[in-house]
Amino acid sequence: MKPENDNKNNIEEKDSFKDILRRTFSLSEDVATHDEIRDRLIAGGKITGTNMLVMLCAIMIASIGLNTGSTAVIIGAMLISPIMGTILATAFCVESANFLSARRHLLGFALQIIISVGASTIFFLITPVKEPTAELIARTNPGFFDVLIATFGGFAGIIGQTRSDKANNIIPGVAIATALMPPLCTCGYSIANTNWHMLSGAAYLFLINAYFIFLSSSVILSILKIPKTHDVSEARWRKMRRYMAVATVIILIPSIIFIIQIAMAK
Repeated sequence: MKPENDNKNNIEEKDSFKDILRRTFSLSEDVATHDEIRDRLIAGGKITGTNMLVMLCAIMIASIGLNTGSTAVIIGAMLISPIMGTILATAFCVESANFLSARRHLLGFALQIIISVGASTIFFLITPVKEPTAELIARTNPGFFDVLIATFGGFAGIIGQTRSDKANNIIPGVAIATALMPPLCTCGYSIANTNWHMLSGAAYLFLINAYFIFLSSSVILSILKIPKTHDVSEARWRKMRRYMAVATVIILIPSIIFIIQIAMAK
């Protein structure tokens, strides 16, 4: 009888450990309601009014910081830039099967990119300082580690935004880690100075950051089982997931090649 009791106690201990582990890493324990998540993410993704005015300020601050090589100024621009909000709103709309709203947010995202690159190009055409600073050059050599930063930053950002007590302290850190505005402004510098090699590197870094923030946000929202606004067949969802998987591989290829080249050089 004693061995049997010992076995039962061991099972209970194992079960309780699993429960503790599950609670420790639970996404649902302090999650906000679906309505709160929707309202919060959609509001953050607006491309009119305050958000656009703040974005223009962020463009100018980032451009000046890049032009003068000031890390502190660039960090300030990253903190106030609203572009990440549009990415999170798009991820929410896709996961909730609200494809019309997702299309609107994507168009808004494209508009934000055009305005950011256009405004920064004008700035770098006007500024008398033409030599690329270390801060500009740093945004032109993306690699696989940037993919990891964007992915984990996206996880942290969407987890913070979906808590019942919104984790405001998370978002600034995510904004700094997953820089979106500086690469766009570096694109503006590259166009103004016809440096197409820098343009390709900066554009790729922005693509990495934006896409993997979107992807990681979509994963968390899927785990949280965001309600669907429209009925979508399982076949269509599988097709969408295949498209996302293919896009992920295509975007990853250059960064993997880059890190292999670094490893071989050593």
